[in-house]
Amino acid sequence: MDFNFLYDILDARQIKESEPMSRHTTFGIGGPADYFLLPASKEELCAVVRETEARGVPLTVMGGGANLLVRDKGIRGVVVCTSRMQNIAVSGNKICAEAGVSTVRTAREACKAGLSGMEFAGGIPGTLGGAAYMNAGAYGGEMSQIVSEITSCDMKGHLHHYYGHELEYSYRHSLFMSNHEIIVDITLDMTPAPKDVIKEKMDEYNSRRKAKQPLQDRSAGSTFKRPTGHFVGQMLENLGLKGFAVGDAQVSTKHAGFLVNKGNASCNDMLNLISEIQTRVKAEFDVDIEPEVRIIGEE
Repeated sequence: MDFNFLYDILDARQIKESEPMSRHTTFGIGGPADYFLLPASKEELCAVVRETEARGVPLTVMGGGANLLVRDKGIRGVVVCTSRMQNIAVSGNKICAEAGVSTVRTAREACKAGLSGMEFAGGIPGTLGGAAYMNAGAYGGEMSQIVSEITSCDMKGHLHHYYGHELEYSYRHSLFMSNHEIIVDITLDMTPAPKDVIKEKMDEYNSRRKAKQPLQDRSAGSTFKRPTGHFVGQMLENLGLKGFAVGDAQVSTKHAGFLVNKGNASCNDMLNLISEIQTRVKAEFDVDIEPEVRIIGEE
């Protein structure tokens, strides 16, 4: 397959061939992507989508790689990473940001502007686009509470706008998981509040994160979705699984809800660890737990 068309859309510095995905995920796991692209605007992104679709080239989209587990054989075709789409603007009570802006930066900009609503996300790794895509949440807050509008790009390279209820938000779910459109920018509807109050809340959440979560290890955050009426970390702790490992993939000794890469874990190590945990939880508690992380790549 001829990929030369990519160089008509992007600068050569925005294109990486046979790029190890382990460099672009917080897990530090993943085989090579045939082509890894870094568009700097939604125009460039839409052009890539249009041209790959026209040529039948497989396309995968990612943000900061904070919720991704990439298989060891890597990803065929093109991976588009939004992390260079970095524009952010505050207007009144609204923040409009491109998908590649980090959640942490967005929370800081909100605090600086005296706008409340993003405090829960002040320590969530990854991009705002990724957080909006999966309806990320923590400490009683989630993206659905503040996202008022999203612009997305469909698989033909056309832009669409969605508002409020059209986003179909529910627990760790959004419209974009089913329509497969790519989030390019997000508008947040915030609430004015004193800056010191916002900062105090952010600092408190971050202190709780540092105390309870294995922030020094490579992980993708909470690995499993929370089943109704249960806490995954508590179930794994009750099963004595803290520190349990397959290769270098390990259940964190600090918080059992986090799986971590302690060195050179392969994707197979992590998948086998996930499978073993699921089996044991089902046998002991009769509860089905499913990964919150997105598992992609060639099997």
